[in-house]
Amino acid sequence: MRIAVEGCMHGDLDTVYKTLQYAETKNNFKIDLLLCCGDFQAVRNEKDLESLNVPRKYRSMNSFWKYYSGEEVAPFPTIFIGGNHEASNYMWELYHGGWAAPNIYFLGFAGVVKFGNIRIGGLSGIYNQRHYHLGHYERPPYNEHTIRSVYHVREYDVHQLLQVEEPIDIFLSHDWPVCITDYGNSEELIRRKPYFRKEIEERTLGSVAAAQLLEKLKPPYWFSAHLHCKFSALVQHGEGGPVTKFLALDKCLPGRPFLQILEIESEPGPHEIQYDEEWLAITRSFNSVFPLTGKKTNFGSVDLRVEDSRQWLKSRLQERGAKPFEFVRTVPCYNPSQSVSNHSFSGYPRNPQTVSYLQLLELPYLLDSMPEPKDVSYSPASFIQRGSFSDDSETIPIDDVDELEELAEVDDEEAKE
Repeated sequence: MRIAVEGCMHGDLDTVYKTLQYAETKNNFKIDLLLCCGDFQAVRNEKDLESLNVPRKYRSMNSFWKYYSGEEVAPFPTIFIGGNHEASNYMWELYHGGWAAPNIYFLGFAGVVKFGNIRIGGLSGIYNQRHYHLGHYERPPYNEHTIRSVYHVREYDVHQLLQVEEPIDIFLSHDWPVCITDYGNSEELIRRKPYFRKEIEERTLGSVAAAQLLEKLKPPYWFSAHLHCKFSALVQHGEGGPVTKFLALDKCLPGRPFLQILEIESEPGPHEIQYDEEWLAITRSFNSVFPLTGKKTNFGSVDLRVEDSRQWLKSRLQERGAKPFEFVRTVPCYNPSQSVSNHSFSGYPRNPQTVSYLQLLELPYLLDSMPEPKDVSYSPASFIQRGSFSDDSETIPIDDVDELEELAEVDDEEAKE
């Protein structure tokens, strides 16, 4: 099986797909699957831009809307996770995962799927220690605080992934596992990105949650993005233990290393994306404590009889198969020939894929439940200290890499003058 991996998409699907089609023609091979490591920016219309946490000058429809509308069709099955620059209102519709567009599958806030006999897991968002233990209290429309906190990784999602026992072949995270630079050429990385030095030396560059998952899951391949550069590492899990090949990739720009193509042994095709039985069982077991408030998550009442759920699921999947539910458009699509007011879009709909998924698992739909007031100690206003690298800011202070790169370019220009 030949798999292409892409770093930060930033909504530029046209360029990525055309680049891969060129590679197919030039090398006379076929790509079976594309994986994207976040900042996918599945923006369907102008209203989605309101949920995209980027400076206004970066807000653009880009090209995802063409695939959502059906004007274009993804030439390869595509699986992506979320980053810290997403249309978060749409990602929340598909919290458990689902088709964001035909042939383009969102892995969910956390998830595992199968592609043929290859198991692919992923964790969306970036790590922030202050939000990590809280529930998913954010709801659209987002304010200036929740538009940032909504993409912060939560312990609940990580805890579910830590229950996975069967081998994962490939894992995706947006930010890097913390201290992954210990296993690669960190000096060369610092030479290219000097503003990483402080976090590398303080051992804070990366995600604590991702590092926990790396230690537990030990997948042969781990791919990340977020920091807009290519970096590779080899992680040996104990003496004589398995090895994880880690690779971070850049954003989609000319001359930047944003793509990698690899071959993995697999069963003969055709291959298609399917639900993973173990992951469905874990989801079903944990749903009773799905945290929807700003309070600390309590896992004490979780019924971890995952194997019982699996036996129940086997019969369910035998009845309908493991293919994900079909894509459904839930909002009007962007039309470049029309000027559309945001007032023409009303409400935040339930996605039929999510409804059907929960019905399959016999679980209630909770995503539009209103959150309870948060503990005062967890007020989002106390989390937001833009531009600050103090102990109270992001554990990954390199959050808006675009802004840091702009500052670096300004410094370069000033140095030349």
